[in-house]
Amino acid sequence: MLSILIPTYNYNVYRLACQLEKQALKAQIEFEIICIDDGSNSKINIENNKINDLQNSKFIAREKNVGLSNNRNALAKASNYENLLFIDGDSLLIDADYLKNYLIAIKKNTGVIYGGRIHPKNVEPNRKLRWKYGIYREDRLASKRNKNKYKSVLFNNTLIKKSLFDEIGFDKNIVQYGHEDTIFAYHLFKMKASVTHIDNPVLHGDVDLNLVYFNKTINGLENLNFIYNTRLIDPDFITFLKIFNKLNTYKLNYLLALSHKLFFPLFKLSLTSKKPSLFLFDLFRLSYFCYINLKK
Repeated sequence: MLSILIPTYNYNVYRLACQLEKQALKAQIEFEIICIDDGSNSKINIENNKINDLQNSKFIAREKNVGLSNNRNALAKASNYENLLFIDGDSLLIDADYLKNYLIAIKKNTGVIYGGRIHPKNVEPNRKLRWKYGIYREDRLASKRNKNKYKSVLFNNTLIKKSLFDEIGFDKNIVQYGHEDTIFAYHLFKMKASVTHIDNPVLHGDVDLNLVYFNKTINGLENLNFIYNTRLIDPDFITFLKIFNKLNTYKLNYLLALSHKLFFPLFKLSLTSKKPSLFLFDLFRLSYFCYINLKK
């Protein structure tokens, strides 16, 4: 009935798997838990191998890194049931009825169900950038997410029909961090697939260090530039690209590209500090995107 699929990289997911196994057994359903580490070759996998001792569960450690998109595709291919629940390995369950809530939602025969994510109430100062972005941009109730139901779909905590996933799949060409979910959500939008948002969040348990998230953002913007230039998505689907196109119309992209060259060290210093600004983060993202887009 339910395949629980956990992509991970260099992270201990045994606790999460134990939580999921306990809830699945309590619900008395047919289930499987599959976790794949994407080529981290980490010593942490010694602990993750204990997942193989759980009921209907297995842990697989890849030797080579293939990227999150391909790892999720591999998880879906290895699954056996009609309902796929994707949950990121750095998630923590905060509701004893987490699986039960999804099982109730499944009865409505929805193609995609997104439960949402929340961040901890506070983190160390050197993790504030990712935390602020999560708190103010991602942590939304279902009532708000449903207003833009396709744009609000992320795959950190999503249940989807296997037949629908197999029809779309994650883009195999996206191997770096960033915007894998955006492309998938765009295909859902084009298909007018049935999407439902519910309040069944997981806790983001491993908030990136400021410098790590800064570098991930750069990778994500490079991915987005590839997506934009290859026309994989209608720019109007992404608010960021709509803004970028307006800047292009008025030739302001040149000014922002120049500001990137001039102020990159200051952007990095400020955004990796103990008090990063989301306004400055947005300015950095736009300026960097303008810069790399002009380099094509």
